[in-house]
Amino acid sequence: MRSALIKRTTGETDISVEVNLDGTGLKDISTGIGFFDHMLDQIARHGLIDLKVCARGDLQVDGHHTVEDVGIALGEAIKQALGDKAGIVRYGESHVPLDEALSRVVLDLSGRPGLVFDCSFTAPMIGELDSQLVREFFQALANHAAMTLHVDNIRGENAHHQAETIFKAFGRALRMAVEVDPRQAGRIPSTKGAL
Repeated sequence: MRSALIKRTTGETDISVEVNLDGTGLKDISTGIGFFDHMLDQIARHGLIDLKVCARGDLQVDGHHTVEDVGIALGEAIKQALGDKAGIVRYGESHVPLDEALSRVVLDLSGRPGLVFDCSFTAPMIGELDSQLVREFFQALANHAAMTLHVDNIRGENAHHQAETIFKAFGRALRMAVEVDPRQAGRIPSTKGAL
């Protein structure tokens, strides 16, 4: 089983993230930000990973530290659960629509962190989540999972729909990338022999 548990405690947050990349989409998520919980649920459900997130942060300030630190911990958990990445597909991509919104996510579990994020949210807040924090979450996740991540909201008029298509597409792309490829026969999917 490819799983990991990461605990992160700072002066601003206390976070525990547990992932099982070979799961079925089970989730137990509590961050104190309802819409963010809903988005993390999309990653679990559409990525078919089991995900437990317990986060306590300084929400009296705002949601920034909580969202960013969950991204850091989730990225570290994904990286740890993948180990040396032998036998995985490595690349993943997905287009996901929701009503008028459409997003595309493409990722490479390359060992090289990088984010290209193109989404102009149509509202500053989505429930209790500052829409600017969606990018911050994926930046932290990409950095700490050491993945190259491209996120494009192709169209959308409703900010809830924009965000939801991004998180669903990320889950599906991650699912594709972490799959075990029987044709790889346990090899590292790189001509360098390491990721």
